Amino acid sequence: MYSPQKKDFVSLTVREQHNRGYTNGKHRRQSCWRKWKQLSRLQRSLILFLLAFLFICGILSYSSLTEQWRGISDRSLKEDWDEVDNRGLRPIPPGLIPKLSAGVGIQDVPSDVIPEVQRPSIPLLPKPPSMRKPPSKRGPPALQKRMNVSDWQLKDGEEGLIKTDEDGAKEAITVISWRGAMIEAEQGTELQSTVRGKDATVVDAEEAADLKTGTVKPVDRVEAVQEAFRHAWKGYKAFAWGHDELKPLSKTHGEWFGLGLTLIDALDTMWILGLKDEFAEARKWVETELSFSKNVDVNLFESTIRILGGLLSTYHLSGDTLFLDKAKDIGLRLMPAFKTPSKIPYSDVNIGKGTAHPPRWTTDSTVAEVTSIQLEFRELSRLTQDPQYQNAVEEVTKQVHRLEGKRDGLVPMFINTNSGKFTRRGAFTLGARADSYYEYLLKQWLQGGKKETELLEDYVQAIEGVKKNLLKQTSTSKLTFVGELSNGRLNPKMDHLVCFLPGTLALGAHNGLPADHMELAIQLIETCHQMYVQMETGLSPEIAHFNLQNHNGRDIDVKPADRHNLLRPETVESLFYMYRFTKDSKYRDWGWEILQSFNKHTRVPSGGYTSIGNVRDPLNPAPRDKMESFFLSETLKYFFLLFSDDTELISLDKYVFNTEAHPLPIWPSAS
Repeated sequence: MYSPQKKDFVSLTVREQHNRGYTNGKHRRQSCWRKWKQLSRLQRSLILFLLAFLFICGILSYSSLTEQWRGISDRSLKEDWDEVDNRGLRPIPPGLIPKLSAGVGIQDVPSDVIPEVQRPSIPLLPKPPSMRKPPSKRGPPALQKRMNVSDWQLKDGEEGLIKTDEDGAKEAITVISWRGAMIEAEQGTELQSTVRGKDATVVDAEEAADLKTGTVKPVDRVEAVQEAFRHAWKGYKAFAWGHDELKPLSKTHGEWFGLGLTLIDALDTMWILGLKDEFAEARKWVETELSFSKNVDVNLFESTIRILGGLLSTYHLSGDTLFLDKAKDIGLRLMPAFKTPSKIPYSDVNIGKGTAHPPRWTTDSTVAEVTSIQLEFRELSRLTQDPQYQNAVEEVTKQVHRLEGKRDGLVPMFINTNSGKFTRRGAFTLGARADSYYEYLLKQWLQGGKKETELLEDYVQAIEGVKKNLLKQTSTSKLTFVGELSNGRLNPKMDHLVCFLPGTLALGAHNGLPADHMELAIQLIETCHQMYVQMETGLSPEIAHFNLQNHNGRDIDVKPADRHNLLRPETVESLFYMYRFTKDSKYRDWGWEILQSFNKHTRVPSGGYTSIGNVRDPLNPAPRDKMESFFLSETLKYFFLLFSDDTELISLDKYVFNTEAHPLPIWPSAS
């Protein structure tokens, strides 16, 4: 055996308390330094630059946050809310502050006067007498600082208004709305004195108390609509020229058909508003750039009401045959849609290939789509003396007239292109997929000189069906609304789209239909108005649910998925009809309130207006970065006609509007 080997050293293991391993800090620092020295000079420079940049950003951020939070402590939220409660007043909306001298229009306000959001000075304005206070309280107004104003509503280099105190000293101020957005000074709504750059007079609280909705002259409102259109057009021209839709926040465009949809849809609006320069540049694009020889699928309904309708209307207003030639071109290219076994048209057409097809997921078309193209194709036949267009759409009308599956004149939402019969029966609505069917029954009867009695009979029967099956009232305020019927059960839900109905009822009553149609119109337009008033932003949701039982004193509830606003025109459309026939100024006042709300919450400083995702949140309405073409075609056009004193401007005894607000003439030979 071998003897154990002797060791000439002692092994010692040292451990820290709690079994944490011992680490040599000096050795670690030496290793880090060695690794740093191993980096190239370029790598070390980049790292040092990045650290310096982050340090500077941190200093700037800290300074900005300190200023914001300092402002919050100046005045408590409770003090502001108590003051509002005691006076019965609201903070004045932005845009009401400058005071213009008599005879000065809104276009005199320079476009670069945009208030900067600083510490707020909050004048107060009484609630207009025409606005009914909603049953539900909207909640206390939050003090607005820069951090509470949506970034998309501000832009760099904003300049505030100037306030002059008793000593003559000038101080830059900004008025912030508790609704949570800021309106540019260039398009302020109730302007009373001339604004020239930074020289503006600020109305104090007492003066503001004297400003009421009814004191604004109609001419001022007309000019406000013209300015709003120019602002929307500025964004479209800068970022989406020749494309279908503007995305105002991202400053780019969106395509649907690739046919300049917004431009064509807005042609007759520019003519009616007297915007000659804008119309001239749009006409040049139509002449030199617009071509329908494209391998692209278009929706038959949307391209008919927007493109064909827009071109026909512009031809009638301007007398320019360029637009008629383009209308003939697109009309002929849409005709393949009618080549179906049932002659009920397909929903989609390839205007380049001359083929048509239903959607990939179904062989059905919606009833509104196939029954709301008649005004346009009938007019195209009259102008071209080619009966094929009128024959195709009137065959659809005749088939729907004879079909089984209706309920007291109400029609289901879908129709099969193969069988020509209604599908998915049992659901009845005046909202999406069925709405304009009822509208076009009346308007075709008017267009043809009140001779086609079947159209009138179907319309009158449908209105009686609405009264019998869909009409209900809320428990709290007795608001009349049009619900939806599903398998015999009423759903107290109403789309904003249904707000076309008051105007259509009033149009029928004006043309000799029963007087109770006008009575119903008056009730329904009040409900549509409340869909705006009872929302925190003053804008209606896409869909409202009405309470048949007393539910916390509220008439209207809105589900989270339905809280968006797409800049839709239906309520403004009905306000226009109601004012034309009644001359009741409250309808103008309601329209003015809606226009102000659009300006507060949807206007984008760089140009354009955006749809929003949440009408219940004035602090963050969730802009969706899309300006629909119908905002220029319908919404602003109806605003202008509502505020105009010229009743012969698109006389309702001479013209009938299609469902995209394009006026087409009532046939002279039939009058």
